[in-house]
Amino acid sequence: MSFTAALRSAYAKPLAHLLCLVPLAALLWAAFDDGLGANPVERLTHETGQWTLRFLLLTLSMTPLRQWTGLAAWIRFRRLLGLYTFFYLACHFMIWFIADHSLDVIAMGEDIIKRPYITLGFSALLLMLPLAITSNQAMIRRLGKKWKSLHQLVYLILSLGVLHFIWLVKADYLEPTIYAIIAVVLLLHRAGPMKRFSLRSSPAAR
Repeated sequence: MSFTAALRSAYAKPLAHLLCLVPLAALLWAAFDDGLGANPVERLTHETGQWTLRFLLLTLSMTPLRQWTGLAAWIRFRRLLGLYTFFYLACHFMIWFIADHSLDVIAMGEDIIKRPYITLGFSALLLMLPLAITSNQAMIRRLGKKWKSLHQLVYLILSLGVLHFIWLVKADYLEPTIYAIIAVVLLLHRAGPMKRFSLRSSPAAR
């Protein structure tokens, strides 16, 4: 089976679902096996936050991959990856809300106001919520052209997420720097010049 046929296969999406759940399964296994280290809450919070950013970058990579490779099948996975981005973001938020603030909304609000990096992260969550709600076909038809405009917020969410991570890190900036570089490439692609280049150089454009 060719790679193109594999992407279009009926088994591709179920396999993608399983792969997207691997990080969660690994965290749950570590939790039950006492493998989260000295500060398990911090580990869970950081891991779910990092996987949120990784899935967001993967989601935004689907359109460039389609244009660079000429394989339209990549788009099949964009919505799936976007929903898993929101899933891990929700996990990230709930762990922080429950473990750090014991479901105290007032304490949470004060933390959001006092700490700028949390302000950025919470803003990304609020912006991501309408995107997750409107990710189904019914909402796409209902919103029409407004749907595309709404979902362009994902680029602002990406910027907020990267800044949130950079601001949070205190020592090793390698990983957030890598994410920032990938984010800049994706934003430049969206801006125009790289997009036009990819359209000219893709197999589908020849």
